[in-house]
Amino acid sequence: MQLSVSQLSDFDRDGFVVARGLLSPSQDLQPVIDEYAQVLDRVAERMHRGGEISSTYAELPFADRAIAITREAGLLDPQPFDISLPVNGQLTPETEFHFGPAVLALLRNERLLDGVESFVGPEITSNPVQHVRIKPPERYIRANAPGLVTRTDWHQDNGVVDQEADDTDMLTVWLPLTEATERNGCLTVVPGSHREGLQLHCPMTREGRRVNHIPRTLVPQERVRPLPMSAGDVLFMHRRCMHASLTNASDEVRWSFDIRYNPSGQTTGREVLPSFVARSRANPAAELRDADVWRQLWVDARDRLLARPAAPMTNRWSGAHELCA
Repeated sequence: MQLSVSQLSDFDRDGFVVARGLLSPSQDLQPVIDEYAQVLDRVAERMHRGGEISSTYAELPFADRAIAITREAGLLDPQPFDISLPVNGQLTPETEFHFGPAVLALLRNERLLDGVESFVGPEITSNPVQHVRIKPPERYIRANAPGLVTRTDWHQDNGVVDQEADDTDMLTVWLPLTEATERNGCLTVVPGSHREGLQLHCPMTREGRRVNHIPRTLVPQERVRPLPMSAGDVLFMHRRCMHASLTNASDEVRWSFDIRYNPSGQTTGREVLPSFVARSRANPAAELRDADVWRQLWVDARDRLLARPAAPMTNRWSGAHELCA
């Protein structure tokens, strides 16, 4: 079922809307959690063999295990869990990622795509600008860790893609697999900021990756609003809505997916990475349904990027502005 007139009105006014309880934690999210438990098994066993941790902590449930590993090692590397590649960072032939059937089912979830269709129409492409964020308590994470596991700085999703996608009707979809509270690092947004244009972003390097953020002086702090959400809730957000996340100051893991969609035929803003047709009312046969095919698209993209190391993805922000000093 598509979103209501009231929800669409809220999105138009604020630049975002939260659809409460759109997904089922047991039916839609638990298969993803179970699939990621297998990824964590592999990562923990490798870290144990390498002497990074004294135990694999296999007896612990996923969240407690992630915390225990982080507490001992200072970092649980987010890359093996991610659904993207560090194209502006440390890419190697061994760079890992995860593109499994449960994750693909989530990105193709019918109720989720019904909501997306409310904004972008019936021909929907899954945009490759996407991440999984498994964030343990930040006090256990070593300094200069990647933003996938720490607080996320202020930005607009329009500001982190190539300039030719400025007119793409890219929609951000953010959903938690755990409770997202102010204490454990929920998102914060600036309502109405999508109507104020694309803001200056300043590049910075963190763990070998170049990321962009809006200088705090450009963020109207008096309008900032936290967005606590529960597992099953889904946030739909405009590409120019200013947002960030809070620090995880709790004793829990905050786990979320941020994914994006756009009308098929429009540029994704990161054409070096593979997109796929998630829904097509006109040609259902064009939809990608096989996780093995999805994964191979990313293996091929990794190979292409490694074959041309002298031509990395460009960054539209030079950092020359005085506010970036």
